[in-house]
Parts: sequence; structure tokens; C-alpha cells
Amino acid sequence: MPPTRRRTPSLQMQQRTRKERHFDEAEKDLPGFPGVFSTVTTTLSTKDKLYTALSYLGKKNPIPRSVTASDMVWLLDNTAYRNAQTGLWEAEYVAAMFSQHTSNSIIEAIDSVADKINLEERDPAYKTLEDRLGPFVQDIKPGTQVKALYRGKSPMKLGPSGHNGISSDIKRLPGGRDGELVPTFARVPKGANGILEMKTFYAEAEGWGIISDIDDTIKITQTSDPIGILRSTFIDPPEPAPGMPELYRYIHSLVKETSAWFYLSASPYNLYPFLRDFRQNHFPHGTIILRDSSWMSVRGLLTTLTLGTEDYKVDRMEKIHSWLPRRKMICVGDSTQTDPEAYGEIYRRHPNWIKAILIRKVEDIAAIGIESKNEPERFEEAFKDVPRNVWHVFSDPETCRKVVEEVVGGC
Repeated sequence: MPPTRRRTPSLQMQQRTRKERHFDEAEKDLPGFPGVFSTVTTTLSTKDKLYTALSYLGKKNPIPRSVTASDMVWLLDNTAYRNAQTGLWEAEYVAAMFSQHTSNSIIEAIDSVADKINLEERDPAYKTLEDRLGPFVQDIKPGTQVKALYRGKSPMKLGPSGHNGISSDIKRLPGGRDGELVPTFARVPKGANGILEMKTFYAEAEGWGIISDIDDTIKITQTSDPIGILRSTFIDPPEPAPGMPELYRYIHSLVKETSAWFYLSASPYNLYPFLRDFRQNHFPHGTIILRDSSWMSVRGLLTTLTLGTEDYKVDRMEKIHSWLPRRKMICVGDSTQTDPEAYGEIYRRHPNWIKAILIRKVEDIAAIGIESKNEPERFEEAFKDVPRNVWHVFSDPETCRKVVEEVVGGC
């Protein structure tokens, strides 16, 4: 029987932020880009239409297509865990498949976003905009299967991809050491490109784990401002939140190399390469978990970051709990969206699992959107029935060091 959800004001808070920060006005001028679906009845071949239709069958798709030389494949890093029933190693493999061909809507997309952020074509950042918009305007490849080599030698098949071009497979693995990173390589024809190597982190049943938000927790995104989101996503160099790389390095030094890190974001999968590079440059290795509901939609980027984030994050944390229920978890988020409410809910469901909750108090109005997000009453409501020594709201990451020391030392 599913846990009973407490009623929280998070949806009203999100809707108020969207209204006061004029999200609807910003979204109406942005193209939706449903990708391959916009051309199903016009430019797609009969064969492509068939593959698209069959993709709705998921794993029961009888005739998945193979990756071609003109395709792009992303293999996403993951975490291996022991199956609670069998004790054997397994992991969820997620892959995204789409064409290298750019949608005919690319010019419209560039013009639309450039107009929104007042970017002129002669600006050097215009090329950055073109490059980062690419994953939002390339045709997805539903019903596609990719071959891969675990450790470079054991063959596996991933997919076929669903109607959104993304596949998810639970694969049993031959085994590894706690804390080990093991590569898997995509076997694709010459000419195919993308992220063709992924790494699996092996996490034994017991130990520490960290669940971290990304946007405005460790990366400056300004998630409560539509123009701020567009600029930070498509133009600006990715900027770590002040003091957070140092804090995470310190946490990593306390909880050891065998700790499992999860970066849980409401950003869409389109941003995976961008966020993966950011993580690699500034933070400990970990599995990045993203939202797939707005694939192929620039307009959807604003929606996915501002609506339904609490339910989404609670759902994904339940999945992590199903993998590693005996780990001791530290959750890190911020006050701009619904991290307090999501972490409060997951604590109430699994109080022995969550050992500490750290919430970065964001005081930039472009990021916070509405000042009530930082009021003490908001945090008291979000963390109702959560012991006061479990959750901590901070402005200076340096103050979290002592908190983490005490938590790790006391467990």
C-alpha cells in the first residue's frame, strides 16, 4: 500500500512563482518542438512511422531498429546495487537515442531564445546558443536498440527506446568491488557519435550515500526566473554555487570512496551532456538522474523546472531507496523549488534512511522568485515531524562542515 502523502503548499508556491515571474508569458513565445512527432504524418518514411508506432510497445516491440552511422547515442552513468531478493548485482541502464540530423525548427529555436534573452547574432555567445540548443532540436529515435560491451568484453543489448527516444533496462551484472567504477562501451557503426562510454559505480548494501539537487544547489541556474534559466542553460558558462565544490570535497573525504552519489535534478535529459561535464569538472562522480517528460522541448525546459518537482523527486528517491535501503543518506538541496518538501516527505517515509538534510538558503531574488520561500514557517511546515537536529538551513556552506562531521561521526 503506497504511503499516504501529506498535503503541502508546494504546488501553490510553484504556481505563485510562475505567475509573479511571468513564466507563462515567456513560454508562449518559445517553440514546443515535439521533435519526431511533429513530422510523423509529413516527412517520415513509412518505415520510420512504423518504428515510432511500435515504440509504444516498450520491451514488447517485436522489431526494434539498430543504431545507424547517422545516429547519436548517449549512455548514462549508473549505480550497481545488490538485488534485495537474490543478492546479485544489477543496475538500471539508461540510454538516449536520436538522429544527428537537426530538426528543421533549429532556426526558429535559435531566433526565439536569442530574442528572449536579447542576444544579437554578432555576439560571440551566439555560437554557444547554437551548440547547446542542439539536443533540443535533434530528431529522437523511438524503437531503437543499442549494443554495448560491459567492461569492454561482455555483450549486452539496451532498449529498444520508447516513444521519447529513451530506454531503461535493469541488467544483471557479473560483479565488482564496492566503490569500483566499471566502463561499458556502445557498439555502434562508424560515424555514429555521442556519449559512447559510461561508468557503473558499484555500491554495496551498507555505507554512506549522498542525494544532491543540481540547479541552484550546486549550480547557479536561477530556477525562479525564466530568462535566468534560459541564459544559464544556453549562454553562460556553468557556474558552481559559491563554496559548494569545497563542501562536497570535504563530505567526500569524510564518507570514503565507497559512498554512492546521486545528482537528482528536475532538468530534462536533453541537458545530460552539459550537466555531466559540469559534474566532472567540479563535483564527485555520481549518477545523474534527470526528468524525461519534456524531451525535445525548449518550452518544456521551463515547465519541468517549475512544476511537479516535489512528486518527481520523491518518486526517484523511492527508487534509490529500493536499490540501497540500508545505506545512510545525506540529502542536499536549496530553497528555490521544493527540495525541503521532497526531503521532508522522504524522511517521514524512511526515517532510518535519512541521516541529515542540508538546505542552501538562496537569497538572490532572481533565483528565489518569491521571498516567502525563505521564511522560517516554510521550513517548519516542510520538515514537520522531522527532528530538528536532522535538517539544517544554511547560507554559508562552510557551516555545514561541523554538521556533517557530527552526523558521520555519530553513525
